[in-house]
Amino acid sequence: MRLNEIRFDNSLPIDGYGPGFFRVGGTVHKGLIVVTPQGVKPWGGFIDTQTLLDLTEIVDVIFVGTGADVAHLPADFRSIFDEAGIGIEPMASPAACRTYNVLLSEGRRVAAALLPV
Repeated sequence: MRLNEIRFDNSLPIDGYGPGFFRVGGTVHKGLIVVTPQGVKPWGGFIDTQTLLDLTEIVDVIFVGTGADVAHLPADFRSIFDEAGIGIEPMASPAACRTYNVLLSEGRRVAAALLPV
Protein backbone atom coordinates (compact mmCIF):
# COMPACT_ATOMS: atom_id res chain seq x y z
CA MET A 1 0.00 0.00 0.00
CA ARG A 2 1.30 3.43 -0.91
CA LEU A 3 0.96 6.22 1.63
CA ASN A 4 0.96 9.86 0.63
CA GLU A 5 1.94 12.67 2.93
CA ILE A 6 -0.99 14.98 3.65
CA ARG A 7 -0.19 18.62 2.96
CA PHE A 8 -2.36 21.53 3.95
CA ASP A 9 0.01 24.25 2.68
CA ASN A 10 -1.12 27.49 4.37
CA SER A 11 -4.58 26.18 5.29
CA LEU A 12 -5.62 25.23 8.81
CA PRO A 13 -6.73 21.63 9.40
CA ILE A 14 -9.01 20.60 12.24
CA ASP A 15 -6.63 18.87 14.65
CA GLY A 16 -9.13 17.62 17.21
CA TYR A 17 -12.36 18.13 19.09
CA GLY A 18 -13.95 17.34 22.42
CA PRO A 19 -16.84 18.36 24.64
CA GLY A 20 -17.52 21.99 23.74
CA PHE A 21 -14.34 22.70 21.74
CA PHE A 22 -12.45 22.24 18.48
CA ARG A 23 -8.69 22.50 17.92
CA VAL A 24 -7.84 24.09 14.57
CA GLY A 25 -4.26 24.61 13.49
CA GLY A 26 -3.15 23.99 17.08
CA THR A 27 -5.48 26.61 18.64
CA VAL A 28 -8.48 25.66 20.80
CA HIS A 29 -11.81 27.31 19.91
CA LYS A 30 -14.82 26.90 22.20
CA GLY A 31 -18.40 26.72 21.05
CA LEU A 32 -19.84 26.87 17.53
CA ILE A 33 -17.35 27.74 14.79
CA VAL A 34 -16.92 28.05 11.04
CA VAL A 35 -13.64 26.75 9.63
CA THR A 36 -12.39 27.76 6.19
CA PRO A 37 -8.95 27.42 4.61
CA GLN A 38 -8.44 31.08 5.57
CA GLY A 39 -9.26 30.73 9.27
CA VAL A 40 -11.81 30.25 12.03
CA LYS A 41 -14.66 32.46 13.17
CA PRO A 42 -17.54 32.08 15.62
CA TRP A 43 -20.88 30.88 14.28
CA GLY A 44 -24.34 31.62 15.69
CA GLY A 45 -25.89 28.30 14.65
CA PHE A 46 -28.77 27.74 12.28
CA ILE A 47 -30.12 31.27 12.73
CA ASP A 48 -26.78 32.73 11.60
CA THR A 49 -27.02 32.15 7.86
CA GLN A 50 -25.18 35.34 6.89
CA THR A 51 -21.84 34.12 8.24
CA LEU A 52 -22.09 31.14 5.89
CA LEU A 53 -23.51 33.12 2.96
CA ASP A 54 -20.45 35.38 3.18
CA LEU A 55 -18.42 32.35 2.04
CA THR A 56 -20.16 32.15 -1.35
CA GLU A 57 -17.11 33.37 -3.28
CA ILE A 58 -14.58 31.07 -1.60
CA VAL A 59 -16.35 27.71 -1.07
CA ASP A 60 -18.40 25.23 -3.07
CA VAL A 61 -19.63 23.12 -0.17
CA ILE A 62 -20.11 23.57 3.56
CA PHE A 63 -20.11 20.56 5.86
CA VAL A 64 -22.47 21.19 8.76
CA GLY A 65 -21.44 19.23 11.83
CA THR A 66 -24.61 18.70 13.84
CA GLY A 67 -22.94 17.56 17.07
CA ALA A 68 -22.35 14.01 18.25
CA ASP A 69 -25.00 12.57 15.91
CA VAL A 70 -26.16 13.42 12.42
CA ALA A 71 -29.39 15.43 12.33
CA HIS A 72 -31.60 16.90 9.63
CA LEU A 73 -31.03 20.55 8.83
CA PRO A 74 -33.99 22.90 9.21
CA ALA A 75 -35.81 23.21 5.87
CA ASP A 76 -35.63 27.02 5.80
CA PHE A 77 -31.88 26.89 6.53
CA ARG A 78 -31.25 24.42 3.71
CA SER A 79 -33.39 26.36 1.20
CA ILE A 80 -31.36 29.55 1.73
CA PHE A 81 -28.21 27.76 0.58
CA ASP A 82 -29.95 25.95 -2.25
CA GLU A 83 -31.00 29.36 -3.61
CA ALA A 84 -27.45 30.71 -3.17
CA GLY A 85 -25.94 27.73 -5.00
CA ILE A 86 -23.85 26.55 -2.06
CA GLY A 87 -23.81 22.85 -1.25
CA ILE A 88 -24.74 22.05 2.36
CA GLU A 89 -23.99 18.58 3.72
CA PRO A 90 -25.12 17.64 7.24
CA MET A 91 -23.16 15.04 9.18
CA ALA A 92 -22.06 14.37 12.72
CA SER A 93 -19.36 16.84 13.77
CA PRO A 94 -16.58 14.20 13.97
CA ALA A 95 -17.35 13.10 10.40
CA ALA A 96 -17.55 16.73 9.23
CA CYS A 97 -14.08 17.40 10.68
CA ARG A 98 -12.57 14.37 8.95
CA THR A 99 -14.26 15.10 5.61
CA TYR A 100 -13.23 18.75 5.75
CA ASN A 101 -9.58 17.76 6.33
CA VAL A 102 -9.52 15.23 3.48
CA LEU A 103 -11.00 17.66 0.95
CA LEU A 104 -8.85 20.51 2.28
CA SER A 105 -5.73 18.41 1.67
CA GLU A 106 -6.91 17.96 -1.94
CA GLY A 107 -7.12 21.73 -2.37
CA ARG A 108 -10.91 21.76 -2.58
CA ARG A 109 -13.03 24.84 -1.77
CA VAL A 110 -14.66 23.68 1.47
CA ALA A 111 -15.78 24.99 4.83
CA ALA A 112 -17.12 23.38 7.99
CA ALA A 113 -19.80 24.89 10.25
CA LEU A 114 -19.56 22.94 13.48
CA LEU A 115 -21.68 22.35 16.55
CA PRO A 116 -19.61 20.86 19.39
CA VAL A 117 -19.99 17.25 20.47
